[in-house]
Amino acid sequence: MDVLYDLVEPQAGYFTTAQAAKAGVSKQVLYRRARHGDIDHVRYGLYRLRRFPAHPFEDVVAACLWVGGDSAASHETALAVHGISDAMPSAIHVTVPRQFRGRQDGVVIHHADLPDADRTRVNAVPVTTIARTLQDVAATSDPALVEQAVAQAVARGTLSRRQLRRLVRDTPSLAPMVVGALAEE
Repeated sequence: MDVLYDLVEPQAGYFTTAQAAKAGVSKQVLYRRARHGDIDHVRYGLYRLRRFPAHPFEDVVAACLWVGGDSAASHETALAVHGISDAMPSAIHVTVPRQFRGRQDGVVIHHADLPDADRTRVNAVPVTTIARTLQDVAATSDPALVEQAVAQAVARGTLSRRQLRRLVRDTPSLAPMVVGALAEE
């Protein structure tokens, strides 16, 4: 299983059968290793190396891998991953830029363009950037949550006022929700 270690390290120990095959590990080997307890079979096509410690967002990592490598945690889930706001989403929100028809309890799939500039990785979690997250949340959530997220992101220095002004210019509907953060200049 050492051949998978470098692959799974940035993914909180998780990997897909497709990734394993690309690394030269067959489905039969995965099946045997799962039976012997070296790896955990999480769900169809998804495994986890046992020697990895628990991760606070491992369910989010697993959901993103299940949806595909071009996906990212988004909306309220992204707020939680970024640590801005008191968002406690009841479901994992994942955005994918292509058609995806899978269903899983507790996972909400959003279909939207997701350029590389709108994606980042935070503690092994593929996630939308703070700016993209604020745009997504502003369109679907309580404005008070957006205000709180903006205030915390600016206070922590993860979103500059310059970035915030640009974001309001690109997404005018955000303006009423960020007045307080912009007024403190």
